[in-house]
Amino acid sequence: MSMENLWENNVRKVIPYTPGEQPKDSDIIKLNTNENPYAPSPKVKAILDNYDISKMRLYPDPDATVLVEAIAERYNVKPSQVFVGVGSDDVLSIAFLTFFNSENPVLFPDITYSFYDVWADVYRIPYVQKPLKEDFRIDPEDYKCENGGIIFPNPNAPTGCEESLAMIEEIVKANPSSVVIIDEAYVDFGAESALKLIDKYKNLLVIQTYSKSRSMAGMRIGYAIGSEKLIKYMNDVKFSINSYTMTPLTLLCGAEAIRDEEYFQETLGKIIDVREYSKARLTELGFTFPDSKSNFIFASHSTKPASEIFTALKERKIFVRYWNKPRINNYLRISIGTREEMEKLFEALEEILK
Repeated sequence: MSMENLWENNVRKVIPYTPGEQPKDSDIIKLNTNENPYAPSPKVKAILDNYDISKMRLYPDPDATVLVEAIAERYNVKPSQVFVGVGSDDVLSIAFLTFFNSENPVLFPDITYSFYDVWADVYRIPYVQKPLKEDFRIDPEDYKCENGGIIFPNPNAPTGCEESLAMIEEIVKANPSSVVIIDEAYVDFGAESALKLIDKYKNLLVIQTYSKSRSMAGMRIGYAIGSEKLIKYMNDVKFSINSYTMTPLTLLCGAEAIRDEEYFQETLGKIIDVREYSKARLTELGFTFPDSKSNFIFASHSTKPASEIFTALKERKIFVRYWNKPRINNYLRISIGTREEMEKLFEALEEILK
């Protein structure tokens, strides 16, 4: 290294997370980033239509009171049990920074959300990835060892598999000296939430998001629910980094969205119906997949390589997600779109598979 670049010796170097492709074309079918195909609650539009933009000159409420109280009311917990952040990625990042400070490794699956190892690397947190079983399920025995914390999604991503509440409790109960984080980004699409356990286990943190089931990925709202002590520790870290993380408009829209239960259930029902229909159609086309309780399906074809299908779909302006990684390099993650979008996907697959 030349003398003029010696400063690079002290740079924190990491391999960043790679998000799903966000194509600029408008005439595509986008089934690669698990976005909700439906608009947010009409109550969100009402907020946007009537917002006084002069308020933008003011700093937002650092305590995010209107949003925290709305989330607390929705889940029947105290506001002091709720932490909010700029999408669940922000919430997860703060949780890693707050709770994973042991010399022992943090544990998470080998096939899971690929941001976990990135956060661990950037924060210099030791970690061990525990292999999922052949059916893509977690073996709870893998998490009954000395560790510096545990995290996994339920349902898992990218597999869509749901783990039982009994299995989650088994892991939490076996780790009283660690914080266990359950990332429930997709829980609303049919899985059972671990929120039922937070009063029983003070070391359990549950994280959810507005990005999927509430159609607000572009507004960036995530939240954690847990014991008052866990939430206080997270807020202490947040206020040591940036007190004003969410805009006033975001807080108001988030509060209104979570109050609109009727619209929430209506859109969930549509997505679940199309998901179940899509499972049947994919099976007819020769795909196999673990049963999904999320808004995507993780599918592998019996004869056609996933990489070839991925490329052929992209040529037809249909985007799905593909990873060239061990164990999953013959799978495609297909987000659930509208019925019309999925019909176009199946028409394209029929052509490709001929």
